[in-house]
Amino acid sequence: MAERLPHLSTDQIAAFVEVARHGQIRSAASVLGITEQGLRNRLIALEAQLGAELYRKARGPRRLTPLTDAGQRFLPHALAFLERAHELCGAFDIDTGKREIRIAASQYLIRYLLIDVLARFARAEPAIHVRVSTMAERDVEATLLDDPEVAFGLAAPYEPCPDLDYTDLFAMAWSLVTPLNHPLANRRSVRLVDVAKSPLILYERGSTGRQHVLDAFHERALTPRIALETTSTETIVSMVEAGLGASIVPLLPSGAVTRGRNVAVVKIRDEIRPIHSGILRRRRESMSPTAARLLAFISQPGGA
Repeated sequence: MAERLPHLSTDQIAAFVEVARHGQIRSAASVLGITEQGLRNRLIALEAQLGAELYRKARGPRRLTPLTDAGQRFLPHALAFLERAHELCGAFDIDTGKREIRIAASQYLIRYLLIDVLARFARAEPAIHVRVSTMAERDVEATLLDDPEVAFGLAAPYEPCPDLDYTDLFAMAWSLVTPLNHPLANRRSVRLVDVAKSPLILYERGSTGRQHVLDAFHERALTPRIALETTSTETIVSMVEAGLGASIVPLLPSGAVTRGRNVAVVKIRDEIRPIHSGILRRRRESMSPTAARLLAFISQPGGA
């Protein structure tokens, strides 16, 4: 006897995904261009086929998600179902509109790496729409664990996580960045003992980058003179350019971070643990073909 599969339609799955995305029936129905009752009917049919309640119907306190536990488990499969439907239509040149991928990344990687990569990806894959959320390193990990719609993240891993896989893309070495009139600006290289007496701008407390720099000083029995603290490399370079101090920052080999800025970049001869950045994915979860295409584009030589 042939295996009996439930009768699932793309309309039903799309209704469920939009409810998960927007958190309420009204907004989901508006996006799909159908009535609220029409959307409810699709959801009722879907739940009947699956034999499970996927979203909460009762009114009550607003929750972070309207989905039940079964709905949370079903969501990544629903997204993959729609993705496969797009792929099938594409094989027969059926226009289904733009496909969408959601990713999360740190501000540094978006500003100095991902913008160029996405520009090239848009030219290569015009039918794929990429939504990028900017957030802190730790929040990238939390978002991947909490939001099944986010396909993958780009960040420096904050700490090992048993539910996420990390693939290294590159490591960034540290350099001294100074105002053009700084006493060390014309040096080809410096040691940390040369830098310790200069007012330094460091990353905020609790950041991995700051700890790497401080560890390097302390290993040499040096105490740096910290003048200012801030959150992002972009802000640090702007502060250095304004003459507020020097800084030790991780720089991409392309020079994109300091290109066109009125600062000097000096090599540091002492070893500071490099900052590794790469791709974070949920463990044991299959990636949609569209997301896999973007991931391959980022990972290929010249992509990152």
